[in-house]
Amino acid sequence: MTTVVLFAQLKLRLMAGNLRGDLQRKIGFVFTLVAAAGLAALGFFLMSLLRLAPPDIASSLVIVAFSAFLFGWMVVPLMAFGLDDTLDPAKLSLFPLGTRRLAIGMFTASVTGVWPAAMLIVMFGALVGLASGAGGWLLGVPAVLVQFALCVVTSRLITTALSSALRSRRGRDALALAALFVVLLAQLPNLLMNGGSGDPAAMLHRMAAVLRWTPPGMLAHAIADGGALALAEVVSGALLVVLLAWLWIKVLGRALVTSDASTQAAAVRGESGLADRFLPDGPLAAVVTKELKYIRREPRYRMGWFSALLVTVVLSFSLTRTGGGVAGLPILLTSLAALLIAMQSANAFGVDGRSLWMNAVAFGSERGLATDLAGRHLAGALIAVPLLGVVAVATGLLTGHPAAILPAMLAGWGALGIGFGVGSVVSVVLPYTMPERMNAFSGAAPGQGGVAFASSMGSMMGIALLTLPFVVPLLLGFTWVCVLAPCYGLLMETLGRRLAARIGFARTPELLAAVSKPTGPVV
Repeated sequence: MTTVVLFAQLKLRLMAGNLRGDLQRKIGFVFTLVAAAGLAALGFFLMSLLRLAPPDIASSLVIVAFSAFLFGWMVVPLMAFGLDDTLDPAKLSLFPLGTRRLAIGMFTASVTGVWPAAMLIVMFGALVGLASGAGGWLLGVPAVLVQFALCVVTSRLITTALSSALRSRRGRDALALAALFVVLLAQLPNLLMNGGSGDPAAMLHRMAAVLRWTPPGMLAHAIADGGALALAEVVSGALLVVLLAWLWIKVLGRALVTSDASTQAAAVRGESGLADRFLPDGPLAAVVTKELKYIRREPRYRMGWFSALLVTVVLSFSLTRTGGGVAGLPILLTSLAALLIAMQSANAFGVDGRSLWMNAVAFGSERGLATDLAGRHLAGALIAVPLLGVVAVATGLLTGHPAAILPAMLAGWGALGIGFGVGSVVSVVLPYTMPERMNAFSGAAPGQGGVAFASSMGSMMGIALLTLPFVVPLLLGFTWVCVLAPCYGLLMETLGRRLAARIGFARTPELLAAVSKPTGPVV
């Protein structure tokens, strides 16, 4: 009991420490609290409404939902590895605690917080919507608690077993690639349903029939059944939780004595950059070379590039199968891919962090800052321009409109320039710190989620406004305006870069402070 209280207090202290002396952290915490409370209320309400649905539909929906909860708890903590100190056993290895007590403490820290509480409330909403009779209510409460414990213990077993690999760069890269495939597989049911091959209700029942004999499915069925079989299902679920907890303790003990793969020395290679062969020596070539190395080595950059391609591929298949293969679809999809790629420039200096002061010393003037931004954009364009050409060809062939390939390519290049121009301005107006490179999904430091959200929304609104001059003619059927798109995009990039240089150079101290804030919790 002492361990439970100690770790609960420690987690609450860490949460409170993130609020000290920083308005952005306070706003971010309030935003997170409101979002979690809204999700809990909405989820509980929707789950409770299942009481109005037919019993077979309600039971199938809860079975699928409980399975999705378990899958989410298995995947999402892997993406948060490195941001939450309670996930990495190495952060707690110096505590004078045995393995069992440490596991109890990690479990307590995992269930302490607004998001675990919100998930538990949503699960109890399933109890309200599905339970019938005294047996359903009596067995439903332990069934929900066992389901919640199953999610937490399974999650911690996986993160602990993979903790050593996740601390290495190769492990983080593999995780990012696996996450993209998971997102792609998650779209498979949607693509099948859009194909018109079957009744959604029948598909739901078939999916529930398969998941019925999984642990989450058995616990969901126990709430609806409420009989002797339900009691056996709850007991079997509890026994499985105990077994997984025992495995977690064993894996935790091994993880605490395993050497950290991320501390092993890596080979350093001497290489000449691509920019060195085509650009004259100077600040521009140096920035291009540095950015190309970032794109190759930084997992978060690769995550952004792969996400842009993944969204384009999914939308191409989905819209084509639903009969949305209109002539302008390749133009739309290619421009969307370009904007998703350009959105990475909305926080151009965040990846530099504290080392940005060296760049600031080299700036020396507005012209120097403009040159730095030009090098960043040129490095991105060296990859994005041919890539958007491939996207235009692929979407034109997939949608059955090869004549739209060239307009789509030109429109994509124009959208890329607009995105770079808007991103330059947003980077100096709303800068924020990016956490240390612990995983490919960390976008902002703790407490700066609100600034990152405002940065993304500002970029999207600015891009949407500046694309109107050639989006409106396209909607009216004037496809020839795509010929002017690259020139218009280049103009917007130049104007945005110069405006960003003027604003950014005047507020260089604020820019340095914004991207150099501590990324860890304050106790």
